[in-house]
Amino acid sequence: MKSFLDKFFLRSNNLDYISLKIKDLTKKTPSHKIFEAINSHSSESEVRYVGGCIRKIINNEKVDDIDLATNLEPQQVCDSLKKKNINFYESGIEHGTITAFENQYKFEITTLRKDILTDGRHAKVEFSKNWKEDASRRDFTINSIYADKDGNLFDPYNGKKDLENGFINFIGNIDKRIKEDYLRILRYLRFFTNYSKQPHNVEIIKTLKMNLDGISNLSKERLMDELKKIAQVDTLEKLSKDKLSLDLMSIIFPELKNIKIFSKLNTINKNLLKEKDFIFLLSLMIVDESDNVDYFLYKFNISKQEQKRIKIIDNFYKEKISLKTFTEKNMNKVFYYHGKEAVLDILNYKLIKSKKAENSLSELIKHFENTKVPSMPISADLLMKKYEMSEGKYLGEKLKIIEKEWVENNFEISDQQVDNIVNN
Repeated sequence: MKSFLDKFFLRSNNLDYISLKIKDLTKKTPSHKIFEAINSHSSESEVRYVGGCIRKIINNEKVDDIDLATNLEPQQVCDSLKKKNINFYESGIEHGTITAFENQYKFEITTLRKDILTDGRHAKVEFSKNWKEDASRRDFTINSIYADKDGNLFDPYNGKKDLENGFINFIGNIDKRIKEDYLRILRYLRFFTNYSKQPHNVEIIKTLKMNLDGISNLSKERLMDELKKIAQVDTLEKLSKDKLSLDLMSIIFPELKNIKIFSKLNTINKNLLKEKDFIFLLSLMIVDESDNVDYFLYKFNISKQEQKRIKIIDNFYKEKISLKTFTEKNMNKVFYYHGKEAVLDILNYKLIKSKKAENSLSELIKHFENTKVPSMPISADLLMKKYEMSEGKYLGEKLKIIEKEWVENNFEISDQQVDNIVNN
């Protein structure tokens, strides 16, 4: 049975929009299947929403991920899901996390835990049955709010009140919490930027600065994952306007040399950037006509495809360019040799960087958005048949010259031009 305190003193029935929205989340997603599976395991078993989804509901944001906490151990969670034919995989079973997926929804279900040992980047945990013990190991009060499927909150650290008043408070001793996991420095910046309605707490900033060296203990993968969460246009705009946050961010990620560009966005560019992905936003921050991009790509592990995309932008802007560079003829070269994404990245990059409206750039963007990359009309087979050429190096050289002429001429080439190239 649930404890007396848990049931009466540490819960709050919310008969307002919060409760209704949580009930709605349960009803409109497969969450109800997870609740049914785990709650039916035994008379003591229980599962609750936790963290981001509750925080976003309270703050009237869109819920895009659903995390759950349970007093069952991981293997019991697996058994409960199997009985109800719910698909899952053991994403982090050693840390107590099982990931269930149903109807394109993903649910991270984590067993209640307490920390046994921490080293600044990883924690050795022990499974628990105590909800407040689990809440006490979380970083901020606004992340330690739980709710059952009907919207009854379990909020032992008054996270709802802090969220509504815009306070970003650590749970427990600030220095101790940061030393447990130095990623909390970045998480503080993200949560402060998105949720604070108050000035920075001087004691928190002082403690963050004293622990900055600990960032070097973190894996590059965890740093990159957190940067991706920060790299939302609204977040970057607010962060770049807050001197203390910007100073800390610049120490942690010195390669983000152009981050202040987000503090000067007009409405049109801001709306444009909301449609762009992380790699484009990252390019805006690190491309600076120096070796900054190379250093960032060496330091952080991103996919070869993403590296190539950033390098195309970087290499283009390392060349001498002016507005005369941005003609359909010149952009056709990028379009053909690197593809639609590359030419749009280059044009949008220039558009965001421009200090005034550039109608010609906007027109070029529209043109390439609505144009397919053409296929070269002259093939090796055609040259071999028409001009009785043999396969080999000479044929390849002539084909490259024809292709270059065709691209330079806005994807047009006459029979006479082909004759002249073959016969010279």
